Amino acid sequence: MSEKRIIPCLDIRGGKVVKGVKFEDVKDVGDPVKSAINYNNQGADELVLYDISASIENRIVPLDLVEEIIKNISMPLSVAGGIGNIEDFEKVINAGAERVSVNSLAIRNPDFIEQAAKKFGRKSVVVGIDAKRIGSGKFTVTTGGGKVDVGLDLIEWAKRVEELGAGEICLNSIDADGVKNGYDIEMLNAVCDVVSIPVIASGGCGRLEHFAEVFKKTKASAALAASVFHFGELTVEQVKNYLREQGIQVRKANGN
Repeated sequence: MSEKRIIPCLDIRGGKVVKGVKFEDVKDVGDPVKSAINYNNQGADELVLYDISASIENRIVPLDLVEEIIKNISMPLSVAGGIGNIEDFEKVINAGAERVSVNSLAIRNPDFIEQAAKKFGRKSVVVGIDAKRIGSGKFTVTTGGGKVDVGLDLIEWAKRVEELGAGEICLNSIDADGVKNGYDIEMLNAVCDVVSIPVIASGGCGRLEHFAEVFKKTKASAALAASVFHFGELTVEQVKNYLREQGIQVRKANGN
C-alpha cells in the first residue's frame, strides 16, 4: 500500500476561512494564513486553498494571499477558484502554488486540461469534480455547488480527464459535503476503478473512523477534510497516528 496523504482544505470567502453544509449556510471560521501555519505544524501533507466566491465574482484567488501562505508553510499548496484561462493558471503557479485545481473551466473547455498539462506538467493539473447521485450506482457532474447538473456522467468524465492529461482528480461528493457521515465510498470506487491517476476523497468526513474506512475500502490516494480540522475536533497528527494503528501507511511530514 502506498503512503496515504491527509489534506486540510481552506475554503475562503472575503479573505476568511469558511465552512458550510452542501455549500449552504456558510460561516466564517478563521484566518487563512494562521490556519495554514497551524496545519503545516500539525504535519499535513498538503493544503488546498479554495476561493468559493472567485468564479461568481469573475476573478481568481487573491495572489497576495497565495504568496503569504507559501511564505509560511513547507508543504505543497494546491489552489482553486476562478481560474478562467491559461494566464490565470500561470499566475497562480508563479505565486508559488505547486498545483492548480480547475473545475468549471475544465467542463467548459476540456482541451484546457491538455494545454495546461503540456505547459506546466501533469503534476500541476488537478481537476476538481463535484458530483452527486442520480440513481443506483449512477452519478452526475455538477457545478455551482451542486446546483447545476451539467449533463456529464461522472465515470465518463473522470476517464476523459485522465486522457486529457490531468495529474490528479479531487472528487467531492455533494451529497456528503459537510454532513460528516463519511466519505461516499461507492462514488469513490466507481472513479478509482476506471482511472490510474491519484484520486483525492472529499466530502463527508466526520470521525477518525472515516479516514480509515476510505483508505481500506477504496483506492483513494488522499483524504481531504475541512470541518473536523477547522473546528478542532481532530488534528492531522491524531489522524495519522490513528491510521498507523490501523495498519495504514501515511507520509511523515514535519516529524509527524
